[in-house]
Amino acid sequence: MDEIRRSADAVPQVSITTLRLTNFRSHSELSLRLDRRHVVLFGENGAGKTNILEAVSLLSPGRGFRRAPYADMAAKGASGFAIHASLDGPVGPAEIGTGTIAGGAFGSASANGEGGRRVRINGASEPAEAMAEWLRVVWLLPSMDGLFTGSASDRRRFLDRMVLAIDPSHGRRALAYEKAMRQRNRLFADDVRDDLWYESVEAELAEAGLPILEARQRLVSVLQAQIDRLPEPSPFPKSDLALLPGFEDEVPETVEAYRDALARNRYRDRAAGRALAGPHRADLLVEHRPKAMAARLCSTGEQKALLIGLVLAHARLTAAQTEMTPILLLDEVAAHLDAGRRAALFDILDELGSQAWMTGTDGHLFADLADRAQFFHLSSEGVRPVDAPPPMETDR
Repeated sequence: MDEIRRSADAVPQVSITTLRLTNFRSHSELSLRLDRRHVVLFGENGAGKTNILEAVSLLSPGRGFRRAPYADMAAKGASGFAIHASLDGPVGPAEIGTGTIAGGAFGSASANGEGGRRVRINGASEPAEAMAEWLRVVWLLPSMDGLFTGSASDRRRFLDRMVLAIDPSHGRRALAYEKAMRQRNRLFADDVRDDLWYESVEAELAEAGLPILEARQRLVSVLQAQIDRLPEPSPFPKSDLALLPGFEDEVPETVEAYRDALARNRYRDRAAGRALAGPHRADLLVEHRPKAMAARLCSTGEQKALLIGLVLAHARLTAAQTEMTPILLLDEVAAHLDAGRRAALFDILDELGSQAWMTGTDGHLFADLADRAQFFHLSSEGVRPVDAPPPMETDR
């Protein structure tokens, strides 16, 4: 990740033009025909709105935003699921499919798949990382509302997802690091005393861990620069970011220094049964800049506005770094915003140039989008396209 190269309005828009689901969660069969506009999915709770967003999140590497086992994503009684999307991509149209339906278009688990699912792009079998060549996906969910007051592991996952949206190889590094850390912990548990065993696995841990540390540091740096460039005043407050890298002592700057640190701390870690320093102990600190206050001390409403601003800044950064606008998934994002902030959010989404997918129980909350979005009503009878609802009485 180098200097931000271009502004969002100069980046090609990536849009999903068709989405088809087969036996995915509550949708046995679903087909949406779309254009380049935003997508609004509204209807009662339990109608399957968030399930559609989850399916879109699986068009990127990883297990989607719920991080569920793939077996749990298949509809009840089904042997697997399939997701297919047609795109207007950065270099033209593309067809992406992913799923686990045994014996179907995707077959069973494969070396080209990702833990039991397969990926096909323009008819060819590809690794999951290859989807990032065609689209990037960024999301904001109600479950993230407690990000600033929750555990450090939640913030690490949030930070790594931001890195992954820009650098798809970050996922491979994280898997390699976790594997090496488990191997080292196993040596501790088995009371292995041979230094050669530790030197081997610690070399792997350092070779994976240092790039993780560097990628996180770069992300925080360029994201802060992106935030600093945003205009003032803003309906969503600016953040000040800091990364605690996970080391109590000096942070290693080379693989050799990292490996030496692991060797020095080996006996301390043996007593604890696990590594007490490293990227797995990192934390992301966020401060509400206008109030000069730690985000965790802000009110619930202030934290929500701060989180929205942070995700929108990351979407801008993703567009600038990848030279394609990300698909934005915003689940129940309008429900707790007043009319002014809702309108401001919709205007920012237009400025970003991204295709945003939004959900809510009340379609009237999205009335200001009017012809800027396609509206779909979900109910027990299925999904149907509708005209934009009128504004809420309180907004008139």
